[in-house]
Amino acid sequence: MSLIRTAPSTGLGTFNRILASAAAAGILAGLLLTGVQQVQVAPIILQAEVFESAAPKALEVAAPHSHADATPHEHAEGGAHEHGGWQPDDGLERTFYTAVANISAGVGFALLLAAAISLHGRASGWRAGLLWGAAGYTAFFVAPSIGLPPELPGTVAAPLLARQLWWTATVAASVGGLALLVFAKNWPLKIAGALLLFVPHLIGSPQPALHSSSAPPELARSFLYATLLANAAFWLAMGALSGYFYKKFG
Repeated sequence: MSLIRTAPSTGLGTFNRILASAAAAGILAGLLLTGVQQVQVAPIILQAEVFESAAPKALEVAAPHSHADATPHEHAEGGAHEHGGWQPDDGLERTFYTAVANISAGVGFALLLAAAISLHGRASGWRAGLLWGAAGYTAFFVAPSIGLPPELPGTVAAPLLARQLWWTATVAASVGGLALLVFAKNWPLKIAGALLLFVPHLIGSPQPALHSSSAPPELARSFLYATLLANAAFWLAMGALSGYFYKKFG
């Protein structure tokens, strides 16, 4: 009799536990990312936009990534900057929409982390969550950034669809490779996982026909370091919070 009552209750409780953990962790991690971006990343983007506005018209004509095509290029904030259409004004409006995007992404990624913690079924808590966050950071940000580093406004980029497909394939290969390395029981599978991590990079990421940027190289380097640190803070905090809330809500 008790078994009949317990089984459904446990399943429903686990589902709600995952949702609640992801919501709490995603909101807090998204707010943290927004704060770090305002301090480290946004000033660099604003500088790059000044260079982009001052760039000669010849660059726009020569580059495949042109204003007329309105082809988006990635920012550290995880969104796309398009030259056509509506854009939020600088200041509070831009910060608000950035925070909404970061929180939405945070909740989505935290759902994956909380589900992984639940499926693993062994250790939870913030320490275990920190490891899951580090894995997510490696698979979803570091691995794709090796071939497609974060780009400043005014940077010539490969076609968007090709970049999206390569990013998706790289994330899938990284998740699968890390899973085999950590959880596989025999060495052949572990070796296969290690090899899988390199496959997208051996194939190569899509590149533009002409490499060009209106921003100086030192600004691009500062942007890369800032985005690495901002996303590290985001993923590690999200992982630790997911593990903490999953244990707390249990």
